[in-house]
Amino acid sequence: MAFKGEFHAPTLNDFFPDAVLFGGTPFQLDRIMLIRLLMTVLVALFFFFALRGAKIVPRGAQNVAEIALDFVRVNIVEEIIGKKHGYRFLPLVTTIFFLVLACNLPSVIPFLNISPNARIGMPLVLAVVAYIAFIYAGSKEYGFFSFVGKSIVVPNLPLPLHFLVIPIEFLSTFVLRPLTLTIRLMANMLAGHIMLVLLFSATNFFFWQFSGWTIVSPVTFIVSIGFMLFELLVIFLQAYIFALLTAVYIELAIHADSH
Repeated sequence: MAFKGEFHAPTLNDFFPDAVLFGGTPFQLDRIMLIRLLMTVLVALFFFFALRGAKIVPRGAQNVAEIALDFVRVNIVEEIIGKKHGYRFLPLVTTIFFLVLACNLPSVIPFLNISPNARIGMPLVLAVVAYIAFIYAGSKEYGFFSFVGKSIVVPNLPLPLHFLVIPIEFLSTFVLRPLTLTIRLMANMLAGHIMLVLLFSATNFFFWQFSGWTIVSPVTFIVSIGFMLFELLVIFLQAYIFALLTAVYIELAIHADSH
């Protein structure tokens, strides 16, 4: 039972597709950027129409929107940062959560088929925003230089150990945090996209063999659907983890004196 068909290696254009709109200008938009804009507009429109003319007893879309907002407020912001400081950063953490969630969803939406977060641009921008937020939080509380000092100097250590610990603390606090936020989100969404492409491509490949291998296609199709359901869990978890870590970093900055 020989396989029929040919393998075509991916080209550079598969990773960096040509511009769809405004090509050759500083404002050119490729397919992934258009998906980013689409999902951003959709999530903004959802909350706008759901909460416009909000009623005391919520129903329908307003109820869904309030449950979603309360999830972020109670389980992330108040739980991690606390009520005293949390409400200052609630809009930021909420925006990050729903923006990551909305831009993760296209990985399982037909005809979109890829999360914009599978490419580094958007995860990097969101990580930089989170980075600025936690530096602002610490600087607001202690002043910039005092905040940096409290973040990297561990009290009650023998003097020689400071020469080892201070560079490690500086690297982990001010360099690795935005990098790990970026890479974690991008890598998870890219890995999920690759797995879905491979599984559905295998289903298509086996089905069109019209031979004994065709009976394998239902198996790969079932596995593909199962992995898609798992990807839905990953989509939510990655949004939750990104927003949660943003809140954790802000909380650590606010309480840097208890290092």
